[in-house]
Amino acid sequence: MEEVLDITGLGRRGDGLATLVGRSVHVPFALPGEKVRAEVDGERARVMARLSDGPDRASPFCPHFGICGGCQMQHLAEAPYRQWKRGLVGEAFRHQKLMVEVAPLIDAHGEGRRRVSLHVRVKNGAVTAGFMEMRSHALVDIEACPILAPALAPIHGIACAMGAALGNCDLAATATETGLDIAVKAERPAERNLARAATLCTTLDLARLAINGETVAMLRAPQLAMGRARVSPPPQFFLQATAKGEEELSRLVLDAAGKAKVIADLFCGCGPFALRLAERSRVDAIDSDRAAVVALGAAHRQTPGLKPIVTTARDLFREPLAAKELSPYDAVVFDPPRAGAEAQARQIAKSTVRDVIAVSCDPATLARDAAILIAGGYRLLALTPVDQFKWSFHLEAVAHFRKC
Repeated sequence: MEEVLDITGLGRRGDGLATLVGRSVHVPFALPGEKVRAEVDGERARVMARLSDGPDRASPFCPHFGICGGCQMQHLAEAPYRQWKRGLVGEAFRHQKLMVEVAPLIDAHGEGRRRVSLHVRVKNGAVTAGFMEMRSHALVDIEACPILAPALAPIHGIACAMGAALGNCDLAATATETGLDIAVKAERPAERNLARAATLCTTLDLARLAINGETVAMLRAPQLAMGRARVSPPPQFFLQATAKGEEELSRLVLDAAGKAKVIADLFCGCGPFALRLAERSRVDAIDSDRAAVVALGAAHRQTPGLKPIVTTARDLFREPLAAKELSPYDAVVFDPPRAGAEAQARQIAKSTVRDVIAVSCDPATLARDAAILIAGGYRLLALTPVDQFKWSFHLEAVAHFRKC
């Protein structure tokens, strides 16, 4: 049914919030102070017409905004955007009954996103490549995305070429120092199609092409700078969304670690923190991704002057480091996936480790893990949001705890 709604707030996912007959209604792309006519379906509504603009409305810079599901907040002016995003962290901690001081938001967009995932579909010989519509499986063909780093500018053409060779597929691209690293998931491509796709590595001057987890062609080993080290990562590896984001997160981690002599880097990936920490401390780096820790170890061996790094492949969700195992460390860094590190946090809470630095891409699970640490005798010294997912509701944060 259609209703006229007054927008009074912003939700965690950037939706405008209105009240209708005592219940909250989420209205995408509406802002506080606006009046909209909307089609209401339960707790959600779709704007049919904006009857008045709020004071914080800005003009989106992307022609696909509002259709593509990648960005949610280009319509919000910079100052209120920063206030809202910083507030997401405080809100998550309040939900855990933790009253905390949140540091100012760090803008870490830099040159833009250095990794992107595209869906590629082929129908009647025509290839479409882009992102899904918001809350939909409909594909939006996007020839250019203004939030990507310049090195990813040709990605639409690359994706279409892969689609022409392989049919329907999903493509992940990462901008590295030696060129684009492309990983494709395709539906059982025939050998002749694999060979055709492999030739595109040369034609399109890609650093590496992997299909369904297997490298099929490589002109140059992809490389990434992590401190003084150069890492050659495996296909389909985890990487922070922007180079600036990795720099800012690393700076916060190193500042919090201070003069710690022996550090555990948990959920270490390819080593963005471990390799920088090893410039002054001995590091034990642990992750379930064996290929990632192998790449980290190789980068360490090839970089003169670093202190020792011991790498271990271990599933920290199933087998977290026990409190006794943590006793040798002066500091622990953990940077888990979105699910957080609840089991590991419980062991850290029982330990005697002096400094704990948590890096998180989900304020809710960070707050949950923080509550565990605080209940175990840690004090929160600093909580800093880092915005490398600009114009979206996604957010990174770094929390520094110290044993009381």
